[in-house]
Amino acid sequence: MADQNDITEFTIDVGAEELDDLRRRLELTRWPEPETVVASDEPWSQGMPLGITQELTDHWRDRYDWRRVESRLNALPQFRTHLDGLGIHFLHVRSPETDALPLVLTHGWPGSVVEFLDVIGPLTDPVAHGGSAADAFHLVVPSLPGFGWSDRPTEPGWNVARIAAAWEQLMLRLGYERFGAQGGDWGSMVTAALGTNHPEHLAGIHLNMPLVLPDPATMDDLTEGELEALAAFDHYQQWDSGYSTQQSTRPQTLGYGLTDSPVGQMAWIVEKFWAWTDCDGDPRNAVDADRLLDNVMVYWTTRSAASSARLYWESFKQPDFSPVSVPVGCSIFPKEIFRTSRRWAEQRFTDLRHFGELDRGGHFAAFEQPELFVSELRSAFASMR
Repeated sequence: MADQNDITEFTIDVGAEELDDLRRRLELTRWPEPETVVASDEPWSQGMPLGITQELTDHWRDRYDWRRVESRLNALPQFRTHLDGLGIHFLHVRSPETDALPLVLTHGWPGSVVEFLDVIGPLTDPVAHGGSAADAFHLVVPSLPGFGWSDRPTEPGWNVARIAAAWEQLMLRLGYERFGAQGGDWGSMVTAALGTNHPEHLAGIHLNMPLVLPDPATMDDLTEGELEALAAFDHYQQWDSGYSTQQSTRPQTLGYGLTDSPVGQMAWIVEKFWAWTDCDGDPRNAVDADRLLDNVMVYWTTRSAASSARLYWESFKQPDFSPVSVPVGCSIFPKEIFRTSRRWAEQRFTDLRHFGELDRGGHFAAFEQPELFVSELRSAFASMR
């Protein structure tokens, strides 16, 4: 019997029959009628427009090549190990610089490890990408429990705090007694939980989409940026939070439709890329069609619609805003869902080392703006190494 602490090599191998089944399902899609708004209004205001959905479906069925991204992932060192009884998939890409800082990168929903493919090279081997050896990282990129090639939890309890504890054990198991952590979306919450609950091994953390409560003391003297951030959050609450209500209350019901219909799964995800990226109305302007589908395919081929949604059921209604005392860097992208000001961030992060405000990009920072993302991480961790 294998030791639960064993780390085993892993290769992604989606069977040809799975790809054939996908193509048949795409060919047999039952389409609804078009949305009743016209293009000159707000074409996405009722959800993903029929025309764009059909264009992406045609591309997926006729031109998209899963083997391309599968080969790219398999060219990287991938592994699985058991953490707190659950099998976890992760990439582990060591830098050629022996004194590089170990760093765990955590994705969110509806993301995956493919978000980070364009930043792995520059972060692990900065010299080969125009940077300095002093900026190098050893990267560990796990798939969240219930996501991708990690196991699906079979019992309640896999919340943000439990994932953070598992990530600490993962880094220690890999021999990293001191490491950094980075994340956005759920990855931001997991990373902040590492900072709150497991500071002893942390060099520091970096967050895109840091979750911070507005400081009540500033409400009578808000900056323009703070006013815009509050307006954006109000828009999210009114028009953009339906997915989170469903996933935090009835993820199992949602899972049947998304696991059975590839177009349903694709639309459920791509709508968020429209809403949360710096895309000027079309998500393909921020992340091209192939890369959008690369990410969708992680969910489709692993049948993880319900299991990934359960993280909302576990943790969405009880966000933790506890103070974080380890060194922190924040990067604020203009089309992010939740944005904070520096003075609000300083109320939660008592050792704020870096606060970058970018002029382009959104929620999926590493996917949309890999060069800016890399630059922000280098700057943030410069004082934490």
